Amino acid sequence: MFASRLWFESHSDSNAAGLTSFFARKSGALRMTIGRDMTGSVEEKSAGAGEAGHCGRDVRSDLHVAIEARDSGGLEITMQSRVAPYYGESIVAQSRQVLDVLGIKHARVELRDEGALPFVISARIEAAARRAGLGLGRKASPEKLALPEPSPRDRLRRSRLYLPGSEPKYFINAALHGPDAIILDLEDSVHHAEKDAARILVRNTLRAVDFGKCERMVRINQLPMGLEDLAEIVPESPDLLLLPKAELPEQIAETDRMVGELKGRYGITRPIWLMPILESALGIENASAIVQASKNVVALTIGLEDYTADLGVAKTVEGRESLYARSRLVNTAKALGVQAIDSVFGDVADMDGLRRWAENSRALGFGGMGCIHPGQIPVIHEAFAPSQAEIEKALKIVAAFEEAQQRGLGVVSLGSKMIDPPVVQRAQKLVELSKRTGKE
Repeated sequence: MFASRLWFESHSDSNAAGLTSFFARKSGALRMTIGRDMTGSVEEKSAGAGEAGHCGRDVRSDLHVAIEARDSGGLEITMQSRVAPYYGESIVAQSRQVLDVLGIKHARVELRDEGALPFVISARIEAAARRAGLGLGRKASPEKLALPEPSPRDRLRRSRLYLPGSEPKYFINAALHGPDAIILDLEDSVHHAEKDAARILVRNTLRAVDFGKCERMVRINQLPMGLEDLAEIVPESPDLLLLPKAELPEQIAETDRMVGELKGRYGITRPIWLMPILESALGIENASAIVQASKNVVALTIGLEDYTADLGVAKTVEGRESLYARSRLVNTAKALGVQAIDSVFGDVADMDGLRRWAENSRALGFGGMGCIHPGQIPVIHEAFAPSQAEIEKALKIVAAFEEAQQRGLGVVSLGSKMIDPPVVQRAQKLVELSKRTGKE
C-alpha cells in the first residue's frame, strides 16, 4: 500500500521553466507522484543496468531508455530526439525529476525519444530503473486526471477495441474511433519479456489519458501473473477487468478477492466489473459457476482462437465448430442476468465477412463483440443496432399493447395477428436498445 504520497508542483532544477512549458504543450500535466509499494518498502536492491521502451524508424510516441547504475558521479543524461530543438531540455528536465522521485542519484542514462508524451517518458524510465535494480518500491506516476462517471453494470458494450499494452502510439487517439470500450491489453499482445514494462505503461495511461465516453477496460494476464497486474492496475480504477482463460470459479473468486482488497487499501468505492473470457472446453462447461463466482461479473465472452485450438479443430468464418459453445454461453449469460459478448473477427480486411459474423452473432443473442482494428467499429455498431423496419414494428407492438392496457383488455392484437406477452417484452427491449444506440 502507498504509505505516503508526495506531490511535486515544481522543480528546483534550472530547467524547471522548460519542464513547465513541455508539460503544458504536450499534456497539461505538471505533477509527479511517488509512493511506496504494497509492502511499504523503499529499500534498493543491488543495481546493474536496465533498458525499456522502443526506438527506430517505425516507432512512434515511445522512448527507449538505458540506465547504468554508478556508485558516484551524479547523473549523466544523454538524449537523441527529432524534437530536441523544441523539447530537448524539457525531456531531460522531466527525466531528472523522475529519477529524483525514484531516488536515483548516480547513473548513466541514455534516452532515445520517438515523440513520447510525459506519461510514457515516466513509464519507460521507471521500467528501465526497475530492471537495473534501482528505485525499487517507488513509483513515478503522472498527475491523475479526474475519473469519468462510474461505468453502469448494464452499459452498452457493442464494441471493445483491443490496444497492445506495450504500444503507446495507439493510446492517445483510440477514443476518436468511437468504440464503446477501450481494452488496454496486458496478455496475448504483449511479449513475455515486456510484461513488467507494459503494466507500468498501462498504469500511467489510466492516469493520464482521457478516453472520453469509452469504458476503460484492462485485460490482465492469466493467474498467477495476473495478480501482479492487479497490484499495479486496480489503484487506477479501471472500469472493467477482462479475465483470460477462465476455466474454474476459483479463478474468478481469487481475482475478485484481490480486487476487493486493493480497493479497500486505496479507498476506492466505485465498481470495478469483471468479464471472464472462456477459451476452453472446460471453461464453457463451467460457465454457470464462473458467472456466479462473483457479483461483479457483468458480462461473459469467448476467445475462439484458444477454444478451437483446445478442441483441435480449425476456426472457420462460418463458425460451425463453435456454435455449441457460443449458444451455451449466451444461454448461461441470459439465465444469470449478465451480458453475452462475442469474440473478435480476425480478418481486418474482410468487412463483408465481419458484417455477416456480427449479424449472426446478434441473432444468437450476443450484445456485442471485440475488435482488433478501428475500421471494424462502424460495421459492428451497425450490425448490433436494430434496423429501421424492426424499430417500426416494435413501436407498433408496444403502442398496441399500451392501448390494450388502457382499455383494460387482456388480449393484444396488431391487425389480424394476436400478440403474446413474450412478443411484447421482446418489442419493448428492442425499443429500449434503439434508444441506447441512437437509432430511435
